[in-house]
Amino acid sequence: MSNTKQDRAKVAGGQDHEVKYEAGKTGASKTEVKEAVKSEGNSRKAVEKKLASK
Repeated sequence: MSNTKQDRAKVAGGQDHEVKYEAGKTGASKTEVKEAVKSEGNSRKAVEKKLASK
């Protein structure tokens, strides 16, 4: 399956590989990433902004 621009703009909180990637990229734990997705929605920009504010 190829990634589209739309796919890259979102974080799938239920997909372990996406949570791991975002955790590694931001330095957050997997739990923090999942909590950010729950509170901010699945927009990658919103999740990264939330994680950067911690």
